[in-house]
Amino acid sequence: MKSTFIPPAFELPVALTLDFSFPLLSKLLFNLDSVEIAREDLKYLREFRNKRLLYLSNHPSEVEPIIAYHVANQMGTRFHFMASRNIFNWGFGLVGELIKRVGAFSILTGSADRDAIKMSRKILSSSDGKLVLYPEGMMSGENDNLVSFMPGVAQVAYGGLEDALKKDPSAQLMVLPTAVKYIISGSKDSILRKVEESLQRIERKLKLYPGGRTLLRRFLTVGRVLLEETEFELGVPKADIDGKDFDYRLGRARHTALNQAASILNVKFKDTDHAIEKIRQLFTAIDSLEAGSPLPTTPKELSPQNIRRAKQLVDTAYTFLITKPRNLIQYPSAERLFEWICSFERHVFGKSEDRARKAQVLIGTAFSIEPYHQIFLSNKREGIVALMSEIRKQMEILVERGKNLTEPVVAPYSVGLDINIG
Repeated sequence: MKSTFIPPAFELPVALTLDFSFPLLSKLLFNLDSVEIAREDLKYLREFRNKRLLYLSNHPSEVEPIIAYHVANQMGTRFHFMASRNIFNWGFGLVGELIKRVGAFSILTGSADRDAIKMSRKILSSSDGKLVLYPEGMMSGENDNLVSFMPGVAQVAYGGLEDALKKDPSAQLMVLPTAVKYIISGSKDSILRKVEESLQRIERKLKLYPGGRTLLRRFLTVGRVLLEETEFELGVPKADIDGKDFDYRLGRARHTALNQAASILNVKFKDTDHAIEKIRQLFTAIDSLEAGSPLPTTPKELSPQNIRRAKQLVDTAYTFLITKPRNLIQYPSAERLFEWICSFERHVFGKSEDRARKAQVLIGTAFSIEPYHQIFLSNKREGIVALMSEIRKQMEILVERGKNLTEPVVAPYSVGLDINIG
């Protein structure tokens, strides 16, 4: 497979222009009202201005790299970023020309991209190198939850430190866990009005009528109808789902959609692969295909219709990955309601829109990977598990802090008498 790697090509004038225009562009392109960092956190961040740093963040949406760019600017430094290879093709390649000039380089999503790993190690080996990584390795779609982490983060970190130690025996690499929490703008009443307007639009399209249902029941009803339509479209045998609970049916729909996408792209799953792992493998196949360097196993003659269908099936799986009824019922915050609405809109209308919100950046406690590297030198597997466990523990704390920044806008569990749907 030929290399399609795109290295960074930093240009200060481009970066300064983006710095200056950030508030306007972030509002126009992503409907971000602000990016907020607590004063004490910003002071702490600036301690790492001249140090080697691996900056880690959750990844619920496509906006986190933009926010990390702003964090670097506020620190008075610059970050390097991995970006999915297909992003460099957006806007007839103009997006790629821009982001590589502010420190981005390409990676084939979900793969062991040697060129990207080599570049990552090179960045981290420099005395003040700073790299942004997303341990989830994909957009999770959920602000208050983390999907499984990819061990490649630890491998990049250890490789970067080892290369740094070759230059300086006293070199250190610090890991900084962070999280972004999006908070919907507006008062409780204005938010509920927007939720109602959006939900009514979806219900009208589906020919559903609210009746006397509670708001949460209406959400679950829309989810049930979309699930039933999807089961029919995917050809899920009715006998296989009769009498099964909602969670089972969601999982069945997810895996059926992913398996059908895999059939189109000739991706082979293991029996033990969970939905997240399947999505990652499909992303690798799609990203490689769009980069002009398809995997050896990808069919040579795939029509544009087949490629669109594979993407559509992955999007369908995403819809039923995000819409977990129990999460919504237990904590129906504005942010969770709109996560569901955006997922519904993409499924029903083929597109959605960003709602006005602010991004709160939560900063964890940085730590040196040197003790974990010592474990790694003795036992590679144990060293990777130890580092990834520490990263996950810290990031789960930050995500929970973020969840508690907002409150439910309707009463939890207010679904009416029958809650079997969730």
